[in-house]
Amino acid sequence: MVNPEQGRPAAPLPGHGLLRGRTALVTAAAGTGIGGAAARRLLEEGARVVVTDAHERRLAECERALAAGFGAARVAAVRCDVTDEQQVQAAFDTAERRFGPPDVVVNNAGLGGTAPLVGMEDAEWSRVLEVTLTGTMRCTRAAMRRMGPRGRGAVVNNASVLGWRAQPGQAHYAAAKAGVMALTRCAAMEAAPHGVRINAVAPSLAMHENLAKSAPAELLEELARREAFGRAAEPWEVANVIVFLASDYASYMTGEVVPVSNQRA
Repeated sequence: MVNPEQGRPAAPLPGHGLLRGRTALVTAAAGTGIGGAAARRLLEEGARVVVTDAHERRLAECERALAAGFGAARVAAVRCDVTDEQQVQAAFDTAERRFGPPDVVVNNAGLGGTAPLVGMEDAEWSRVLEVTLTGTMRCTRAAMRRMGPRGRGAVVNNASVLGWRAQPGQAHYAAAKAGVMALTRCAAMEAAPHGVRINAVAPSLAMHENLAKSAPAELLEELARREAFGRAAEPWEVANVIVFLASDYASYMTGEVVPVSNQRA
């Protein structure tokens, strides 16, 4: 039997100043999942961070919590629905006004759900792709336009192993995440001549409060059992890989989709 404590660090690792003095923007950062963990890890590594989210109350709570932990001078928040181009531009404008042009952009916004394809409405399909794929495109495009003239920058997109792996009821989400992978690779080739790197992480299962509320417990337990360590990842374990890709340690990596998983298939 797999011991679920195998491969589990006792606690999040301390920061090492990998992003000291840089400005980062993180979408969908106000929840308990990967976006929030990424914002915290970026701050721990010395970055100034703009957190965005479409949920206003959670965003305000997130800003207060991060400011209490890392100082209000290093944290800003702006409401942003990634399906709205004007709000995307406003988020980038806010980051630039507060802290300077973003050096790092983490595209975490995504929308899931479970629905058999035969019963799926067009609107349900479109909504998942609009948030998860087109929203990531909008923010990647905004980052490229602002980073390219400066000759530097790193974008990290949040994909999913479902971009490779089949799972019933996930046709819309899997298609969107496979699209994020393809977007990452193509955008990286366009951005490389301008010194901008674009990569993605592909987590399998990162357990957090919002996921636990939105998916059946039996399904989450089954998915966790399939992992080699017999457990889900902690959100900060995914955030560690995001920080690596955003840092100079990944200076030769672009167009890559990095699994954060015990298995790929």
